[in-house]
Amino acid sequence: MSETSVDNSAMTALRSDLRNVAIVAHVDHGKTTLVDAMLKQTHSFAEHGEVADRVMDSGDLEREKGITILAKNTTVSYKGPASDEETVTINVIDTPGHADFGGEVERGLSMVDGVVLLVDASEGPLPQTRFVLRKALAAKLPVILVVNKTDRPDSRIEEVVSESMDLLLGLASDLSEDYPELDLDSVLDVPVVYAAAKVGAASLEQPADGTAPENKDLEPLFKTIIDHIPAPRYDPNGVLQAHVTNLDASPFLGRLALLRVRNGTLKKGQTVAWARQDGQLKNVRITELLATKALDRVPAESAGPGDIVAVAGIPDITIGETLTDVDNPQPLPLITVDDPAISMTIGINTSPLAGKVKGAKVTARQVKDRLDKELVGNVSLKVLPTERPDAWEVQGRGELALAILVEQMRREGFELTVGKPQVVTRTIDGKVHEPMEHMTIDTPEEYLGAITQLLAARKGRMTSMANHGTGWVRMEFIVPARGLIGFRTQFMTDTRGAGIAFSYSEGFEPWAGPIEFRTNGSLVADRVGVVTPFAMINLQERGSFFVEPTSEVYEGQIVGENSRADDMDINITKEKKLTNMRAASSDSFENLTPPRKLTLEESLEFAREDECVEVTPESIRIRKVTLNANERLRVARGRAKA
Repeated sequence: MSETSVDNSAMTALRSDLRNVAIVAHVDHGKTTLVDAMLKQTHSFAEHGEVADRVMDSGDLEREKGITILAKNTTVSYKGPASDEETVTINVIDTPGHADFGGEVERGLSMVDGVVLLVDASEGPLPQTRFVLRKALAAKLPVILVVNKTDRPDSRIEEVVSESMDLLLGLASDLSEDYPELDLDSVLDVPVVYAAAKVGAASLEQPADGTAPENKDLEPLFKTIIDHIPAPRYDPNGVLQAHVTNLDASPFLGRLALLRVRNGTLKKGQTVAWARQDGQLKNVRITELLATKALDRVPAESAGPGDIVAVAGIPDITIGETLTDVDNPQPLPLITVDDPAISMTIGINTSPLAGKVKGAKVTARQVKDRLDKELVGNVSLKVLPTERPDAWEVQGRGELALAILVEQMRREGFELTVGKPQVVTRTIDGKVHEPMEHMTIDTPEEYLGAITQLLAARKGRMTSMANHGTGWVRMEFIVPARGLIGFRTQFMTDTRGAGIAFSYSEGFEPWAGPIEFRTNGSLVADRVGVVTPFAMINLQERGSFFVEPTSEVYEGQIVGENSRADDMDINITKEKKLTNMRAASSDSFENLTPPRKLTLEESLEFAREDECVEVTPESIRIRKVTLNANERLRVARGRAKA
């Protein structure tokens, strides 16, 4: 096996040739770009290999949205001055920067011995940074601070380092009550590396604002990781313990379990005890063992303590379970994640246009099987039955996480009806409590009043406001999670796209009362037909449209947003009556305002309580839950009486 050193005092051994580290940061601060640079500088790819930018963002949705959704691992083989020219394997876990994917973060942190905290040299530490860092400190992981993008023209390196240290101190003091054994001195003893990941440069010396480090490679970063991230510890006399932290699938090998070996040695062909979630033990054989080399999985014969490997041959294994010794089984504790805060109903497509897309998956069994498959790899998701056999309540961390799931299913060919996102409440001491969010907003000064007014209407309360004298204001609010459903679109409109807003969970508080989400009503089609330009021109004073001329509509479909507060039933299929009189002027379609094309997230935000979203591989439509106008009126009267 690899090189080890034994610590006699604690009777534990160290794998000095191995480091396991997670890179955590806010969305778009450069995690994935830094991993790219580390892989390239250690020649981890074949010389002839073609390397794309942001190589770790492997999914189409990740590339489109520019965010990391799934935690992934890669292996960097470093050999240089920092390791005395010995080869040190650095397992790097690229974690999501968004709190909605917190389940991925918790799993990623369970695999590592330290954390590289990446912070933008201009924006500084932002809310998602705080969320992930809190998890890392609670797990007592040492931290390395990397100030990235020092070459940004608006960088303010010294202030960002100071803000990051304040954040560390604040989090440590918050956690000291729950974790009295937390060493505050070691938390603040954080090495700082200055980097410009895009050009692959890092330095321990602070460069001037707006300039890249003088050093031309990442050698100082590698040295800091090797010096400050502890090597994996294990008991040389301990039995096999390997913790399943993630799942994957291979077309040839079936389900793969990604695991970190804590103690002992795992070998290909070995029979091990599989400790299941329900407490049962079952003997299974490891048919295939795969190690990670750069981004590829390669067959391996054995894996020792600290190694992160994938195994095949156990079809039903899930996250949090343990592979251990057959004769002396010692399971590790299950991985726990925070409870879901947002739920939505996902069911089969029940609209009149259902089944029109060739090859689409439309049955309840197909939808249920897909949701069950998602549960296997996503520990922060819950699927509960509803009163209807063809719909299920799906609970997750946030609106974005659930919208990503629906978008993935849409691309896989599913037709769905998706309900408006709701909050998951709790009853504490006989009172209904709802999840709260801590929201940080950066916005130009001129939009200060509009933002305050918008959040006040959504029951938000301001906790702090700071003006750095740059023309921008930073505000912090505590807002009910349901107040943020549909917030982003309105926020981007009010700030003309210039504002930045992020939030993370802040626990539960008593129900804050009713919230008015949308002041404008809907324009609802009152019959089946095809949209005509003639009808749109005559109706465009009534509001803005979501549909184009010649598209199919049905009764109860929402075709636009009303300029007034009430819903309005309209005939958008009306055609011009033909006569034998010559018109003085022909219809001018140049005055027709182009329709608004809503994305899936915008559609979910737009929908009201009595509305839902129809999702098909080809289109996204918003509709009333009850399609018939008379039936809707009856339901509304019954609700008013109740």
